[in-house]
Amino acid sequence: MCQTWQRTNPEQLAPRVSFSGEQAEQQMDSCVDGDSEKIRALEEELATLRREQSKLYRSIFEAAQVQRRLCAPRQFSSGDLEVAGEIFPVRHLSGDFFKVMELDSALGIVVGDIAGKGLSAGIWLPHLVSLIHRCARAHPDPADAIAQANRELCAGYGEPPLVAVFFARIDLQDGEIVYCNAGLPSPLIFGRDNDVVRLDQGGPMLGAISNATFNTGTVALDQGCTLIACSDGVTECQNSQDEEFDLTRLSAAAQAARGRSVSQTLFSALGAVLDFADGCPLSDDLTLLVVRREEAMAMRDRSADRNSSAVMPGQAPAAPLRGGRRQRLVS
Repeated sequence: MCQTWQRTNPEQLAPRVSFSGEQAEQQMDSCVDGDSEKIRALEEELATLRREQSKLYRSIFEAAQVQRRLCAPRQFSSGDLEVAGEIFPVRHLSGDFFKVMELDSALGIVVGDIAGKGLSAGIWLPHLVSLIHRCARAHPDPADAIAQANRELCAGYGEPPLVAVFFARIDLQDGEIVYCNAGLPSPLIFGRDNDVVRLDQGGPMLGAISNATFNTGTVALDQGCTLIACSDGVTECQNSQDEEFDLTRLSAAAQAARGRSVSQTLFSALGAVLDFADGCPLSDDLTLLVVRREEAMAMRDRSADRNSSAVMPGQAPAAPLRGGRRQRLVS
């Protein structure tokens, strides 16, 4: 073998070595081309995913805007009653809702919380708002309205969601409240003498028992008094020490805003909740609804201010309100 190697001309090996190098270069170019094709394919796939994600976000945003319109009006005034409500969803779509309705000689208010968050709860929201609105118009007794809504929810196809609801009718003449609280934290009424009344008459959450029994409670909303209703996302909001905000802190926040407008009271209470959380991520939607019955003196002052500014030089007098009682502020 050694002799064979010695008789081999080195020049005879050169062409074979040159051919092997060209082949390796071609293989390398082929690999580079293949990798480039894979990279281009991945880039195109990533661009497609980004476009689809953008469309999804846009659709969710549009759905959230529909939710906001369903919960309108967010500010409302009727006679000596003023209402303000707000929802802070933990995601784009909320499982919480509220509704303010004119029901003949009464003002109807609803606060609801659908179990779950995001898309699953958001899909149910329009149906629940419509269902409770219809039942509220059909039944003057809040307990009957809630019972009817519960029966229809349980009789539907599939497994219904659990829904906590507070529904109240407030008489526009004397401020009497008849209500039914089905599973929400007890709404609070703050009197002029710093007394607090809890509204806890009602029954279980909707969607659990089709033939559940519900009760109606009655309480007076005197002039100068404020009603605050909220979802459990407010009372169960936790800070870094795992403490909950609870109704006691909500009551203190509302008392601190005493004498302010309903909007100021609303955002003061929401600010207290967020300050309490101190940067901890929210685990549930936050919803607050504030109703205030103004005192007679404040009503006269507001009416005088409105009348004094109704006629300006070169302007015609403003047309009177329908019946002189109702005025929508923000829808």
